[in-house]
Amino acid sequence: MDAKEFKSAEGSCIIAEDVVASIVATAALETEGVAALAGHAADIRGIISRNDATRAVRVFNTENDTVLDVYVTLKAGARIQETAVALQQNVKMAVQSMTGRPVTHINVHVDGVVADDKNA
Repeated sequence: MDAKEFKSAEGSCIIAEDVVASIVATAALETEGVAALAGHAADIRGIISRNDATRAVRVFNTENDTVLDVYVTLKAGARIQETAVALQQNVKMAVQSMTGRPVTHINVHVDGVVADDKNA
């Protein structure tokens, strides 16, 4: 588990990437048009993890910024471009407000589209 440490005059705060991934997952699922997180397992952490947020979100921290990859499945009828922009805005606001770290890039990967359960 990678973590990023933040220092201030009062001390330091270490925020694990899994925590950032959970924040991202919650914000993504609250976005209209997003049906679910996609189970992308691009590395060993994604394969062995039981946490959906870890499987669907990749966090890349550097000294000055945070880059996120988010893998989602959209609801049928959702406009992909509008939903992706809304997701980026929601995620950026959530991560920056909760961690205080600037988010410079949010890459949205649409894994699929699911039919509405009410009409099925």
